Amino acid sequence: MRILYFAWLRDKTGRRQEELDVPPDVTNVAELIAWLSRLDAAHAAAFADPKQVRCAIDLEFAPLDAGIQGAGEIAFFPPVTGG
Repeated sequence: MRILYFAWLRDKTGRRQEELDVPPDVTNVAELIAWLSRLDAAHAAAFADPKQVRCAIDLEFAPLDAGIQGAGEIAFFPPVTGG
């Protein structure tokens, strides 16, 4: 699965993207965030407050309880503000 990171998530993880073999018991976005947080200190810092992270699954915005089975790409980014 391709995981993309944007803005300060990219800065904290030190990666723009990565290809990962996500375990089959990781079934939704919240579980993915928890699993990523356990990979290393950089991921833990990026996902320290999951409420500050937004997600898109295959280019569609998704809530934390959205399933990830069959997804090819998951993108994480901070909340978007405008003005």
